Order: sequence, then structure tokens, then C-alpha cells
Amino acid sequence: MANPTQMANAIRALSMDAVQQANSGHPGAPMGMADMAVALWGEHLRHNPRNPHWPNRDRFVLSNGHGSMLIYALLHLSGYDLPLQELKNFRQLHSKTAGHPEVGITPGVETTTGPLGQGISNAVGMALAEKLLASEFNRPGHDIIDHHTYVFMGDGCLMEGVSHEACALAGAWKLNKLIALYDDNGISIDGQVAPWFVDDTPQRFKAYGWQVLGPIDGHDSQAVSAAIARARTSPDQPTLIVCKTHIGKGSPNRANTAKAHGEPLGAEEITLTRAALGWPHAPFEIPAEVYADWDAKARGSAAEAQWQRAFADYARAHPALAQELERRLDGQLPRDFDQVMVDALLAAQAKAETVASRKASQLALETLTERIPELLGGSADLTGSNLTQTRHTPSLRVDLAGRVVRNDAGTGGRHINYGVREFGMAAIMNGVALHGGFIPYGGTFLTFSDYSRNAIRMAALMKQRVVHVFTHDSIGLGEDGPTHQSVEHAASLRLIPHLDVWRPADTAETLVAWGVALRSSQRPSALLLSRQNLPYLPKPTSARAPEASGLDAISRGAYIVAEPQEVGRGQKAQAVLMATGSEVSLALQAQGVLAARGIAVRVVSMPSTSVFDRQSVDYKRAVLPDGVPRIAVEMGVTDYWWKYGVAAVVGIDTYGESAPAGVLFKHFGFTPENVADTVEVALARAQKKTIRILHL
Repeated sequence: MANPTQMANAIRALSMDAVQQANSGHPGAPMGMADMAVALWGEHLRHNPRNPHWPNRDRFVLSNGHGSMLIYALLHLSGYDLPLQELKNFRQLHSKTAGHPEVGITPGVETTTGPLGQGISNAVGMALAEKLLASEFNRPGHDIIDHHTYVFMGDGCLMEGVSHEACALAGAWKLNKLIALYDDNGISIDGQVAPWFVDDTPQRFKAYGWQVLGPIDGHDSQAVSAAIARARTSPDQPTLIVCKTHIGKGSPNRANTAKAHGEPLGAEEITLTRAALGWPHAPFEIPAEVYADWDAKARGSAAEAQWQRAFADYARAHPALAQELERRLDGQLPRDFDQVMVDALLAAQAKAETVASRKASQLALETLTERIPELLGGSADLTGSNLTQTRHTPSLRVDLAGRVVRNDAGTGGRHINYGVREFGMAAIMNGVALHGGFIPYGGTFLTFSDYSRNAIRMAALMKQRVVHVFTHDSIGLGEDGPTHQSVEHAASLRLIPHLDVWRPADTAETLVAWGVALRSSQRPSALLLSRQNLPYLPKPTSARAPEASGLDAISRGAYIVAEPQEVGRGQKAQAVLMATGSEVSLALQAQGVLAARGIAVRVVSMPSTSVFDRQSVDYKRAVLPDGVPRIAVEMGVTDYWWKYGVAAVVGIDTYGESAPAGVLFKHFGFTPENVADTVEVALARAQKKTIRILHL
């Protein structure tokens, strides 16, 4: 490095200038971490600004994402497509420099960070993906997958519980290519952290099985670089490098204070800081020689070209492996995926099994995991309940030397025991998806989706293909009681934009849910599955709306299960019963009760409201015709269903109870008779309303 001090000061200047211009942001962290960044990006990070998506690049994660001007300055200075004007537009509408880094918006940003603790957890997932891909695809003389994952993180990331969950797993998995640099500045928004953050962080990480280096002077770029070099030689441990720094380094009056954390320094203090740093340049002005010191384009292009030559050699030696690796890194499903789904769906129709939808999910996975090797499963200590493991997904195990254990067939583990770490599991899965090469899925009980909710939201925000398997989806789980019985969770998850929520009613719907989830390359999915057995639903074709019934219609989120004539009522439907999951069979029973009372109703299964909402207006009207009262049935809170213009909802607006499932269904009114009564009341109200309008 020609002039590491000036390289670091360029970061400090750009950070304080951008925050000042935006009158918003966090200048202190990037100013404090600037020397750490010089050491990593200047000497160790293998990346190519001309191709941010080069598969074997090192990954860099800024876990303390509030310090976003650090990564924006680094990307700009090193040669990414992030011109100076974007830094001047920091935190402005439609700029590439949002308040916190966002993947897919800014070239070179690997993950969206800001909710503290999740960045380091994403990095654990990235390092895991690298390790597993290397184990699966590398061959002697061809280490085609061989890169590191680097993380910058601060006190806030370490205080968040998710970092404990993920970092413990990183130690258990011996992720030796994961290197975290801890910005130990002792300051947070409320001031000095010492009164409320008294953890012995080095000992904590040693207990996880990490190598810990330091504390070192985080402003000595040579010392930081030496520590990184040592960390890169670790054969079987991730590494934490503790870097003692000063937040707001260079600011005469704001350094080492909470004032430097989350507000502009102010014009006067910036002038004083420029003088203290010996940086005489105008705002946003970077000397040509500093740009030259930072420029990584030539070095990055050479590194990628070397890898491309190595990959070409690999492809000649192992053509099938190379082709498969390329397919998976591109995120493409196997060519025969559609036929696999058709065959599996026809088999499910032929068998018409009565099983719990969690079992239906496992049956689907038995087929899918055999044909889709990138499916990487797991469970938060509920494997036997979530049923996420199959014959084709042996448990992930790592030996004492840090190698992935392979079974007699030569296959490494594809099912992860996450332990009781729901949030960590969800955040790690996001990192796996971001890295590429795998489609992660993981299971827990639906009620515990609350623990992982923010990571689910982040997957939706980042448009990542992650599948959450949530079982025990209602009061139907029985005796465990209201702590485990989900009531508000389905509705709550449906409120997350860009998340597909599925609550399937039988084996066919469950299989379709998996199929759509796997095809959805730019959105996560959540499958809400029952503990209790569910009968197979009829799949007739409606004469009135053939496009809205039968097996093909399931993938559209809602479809017609039964018309009135199927229970002996030949006339047009007087009402529509809409239901999800286990309640669809209940709606069918109520349809029979209503037929005996002379009332004709259509039954609609709506396994995914979000998918249905994306359908055309014509399709929606074919399923839910205008002018026909709609009654929703779901074992959950009722508020969500009013968006569909329902006349009534059979639901639960309280918590559950501890009792056998059958007892609870009667107690809460989930009986054919009560559903039928609700329909009658709704029809009577609709008739009175019509009469009133006619009299007017």
C-alpha cells in the first residue's frame, strides 16, 4: 500500500461529507473502521470491481450496517460502478447509497444489513455454503471453490442474541474461512457501553471454538493486516480479530463520544477534522494518487481471469461436475424439474392419502431432495416433528479436522441440526441463499416464527429463495396449549410484503406449494403445516369455471374444490365458503349440512392468499364471483379476511386452550354445524340488506 494513512483518510472524508450533505447518517463508525478497511481491502480481499458477481470472490459483510458510508466509500474508491454523485446522493430517494447497505441495489454489496446481528449471521451462512460447495465439487488439484468471508461488526451486533446463535454454530461447523473483525470502540447510541455490555467477548468466542486474535490497535493497518494473514491460515477455526478503535477517529471534539455515532459532525467540526487529519481537500474531493492507491480493477480482473482459467481446466477434467456447479450457482432448477413435479402430483392424486400436511411435506421432500441436490434442509431441534429430513439428506457433520463427513455413498450432509436457534437458523439460511449454490429450507413450529420473523422479513426484502417449514399450525396440535397454538401467526406472516405464505390442505396442495416455492427464485416462502391428519380433497373441474378448479389451479393460490351440484344442489351457489389448510375439509362438511338445509354453496380452498392476490381480475372473479356472499373459515384471527369482502369469518380472536384437538374444535366452533349456521346468518343479513335497498 503506497499511503495507507491517506487511503484511510479518504474514507473518513467521504463519510463525514456524505453524512453532512444528507444531514443524516452515522459518520463515527466508518471513520473508526477506516484503517481496518485499508488493511482488508488493500491487501487481502479478493474481489473484482468489474464483475461484482464473480463466483469465487471473497465475501465482505458490513454487519454494523449503520456505518454504510464505509462500504460506499470502499466501493467507489476501489472502482465499482458507484460514481461520486451517488455518494453525494447518500440517503436520497432512488440513490444507490441507501441509509443501510442493500443487496441488489448497490454493486458490491453482498447482503442487506442494518438490523444488528444479522450480518454476522448471514456471513456464517455464506461461509457454510462455501465449505459445503467446496466439499462437494472440489477435486484433487482443482480447488475451484476456495474463498473467504470477512465481516466487520460492532458492539451492537454482539449484543443481539442472534449473533450468539450463529457464531456458536460457526464454531461447531469449524468454518475456518470465516474471519470477523470486531470494531471494539466501546460506544453506542446511549454512550459508553461498559455499564450494560460487560461480556468478555474474546472468552465468549473462544468458548464457541473460534480462534481469537488481539486486542490489537485497529488504527494500525499493518497490525490488522498481519492479524488477517494469520487468520487465513487457520485450519479448523473461524477467527475473531478484536480491533480497538476510536469512533469518529480524527474528529477533535466528537471522537470517542456517542455524538459521533448517529448524527452529522457539523460544518465547524468537519473543518477542524480536516485540519487534524491533514486533509486539505474540498468536500468530496479525492486526489488522483489516492484513487490510484485504492484502484482494485486491474488486480481484481487478473484474479478472476486466473480463476476462469482454473475453472476451464476443471471443466475439461470434470465436465459433468462443472456443468452442475454452473447450474446451481446460476440458481437454475434441474431441466426435468417440471416433469418431476407433474409425475409427483399425479402420484399424489392417485394415492389420495390422508396424512398431516407436515407429513405431506416430507413426502414431497423425499421426491424433491432426490432430484434437486441443492436443497439444503434443517430444523431448529424439531426434526422429528417438522419432518424436514429425508432419505436423501444425511445429517451435516464435521470431523475434528474441519472436514465435512461423507457417508458410505460419498454424500456429505444436507440436513442441519440448528439446535434451538430459530432466529439464527433463519438468518444463516439467508446467507446460504445469498452465497448461491443451495436452496435452504428449515423448520420449526409456526408459533416460533416470531423468533425468526425479522430474518424472514429480510429474506423478503432481499428477494431470496428461502423456504420456511412451519408445522403445528393451529389449535389442532392439541394439548400443548396456547403457548404453542398459532392464532395470529398466519395473518402476521401474510403481512410481510414479497413473502409467499402457503397453508395447504392435502398432499397435492403441499406438493404444489413446494413446487411454487422452488420456482420462486426471487422471493421466500413459508409453508404452514398441520400436526393432525387431513383427508385428500376432491379435485373436480367446475363446469362454470374450469380454469379455477382441478390440480392445475392450485398453483394460482385459490381454486374451486366443490360446487353445489356435487352435494346434490343443482342451482347456482348462494354463498362461497373460503377456507385454508385443515379447515377446507371442514368447509366441505359444512357444504353437505347446508345442502340438507336447501342452501347451495361453493367451497374454495385458498392455500396462498399472496399468490391468489397476484392473479388476474378475471381469475379472481371466477373463483370468488361478484355479488355472492363470502364466508371465510380459518383457525386464526379474523381481521385478515375482511380484505376479501367477506360477510362473516369463522375464526379465533383469542388464544387457544390445552386439550385434545377434537375437544378444541368443538369448543371454538370449528364444527360443520357452526360453519353452516354462520353461512345462514350471513345470507339472512345479505337478504335483509337487499330488501332495505329495494325499499329505498
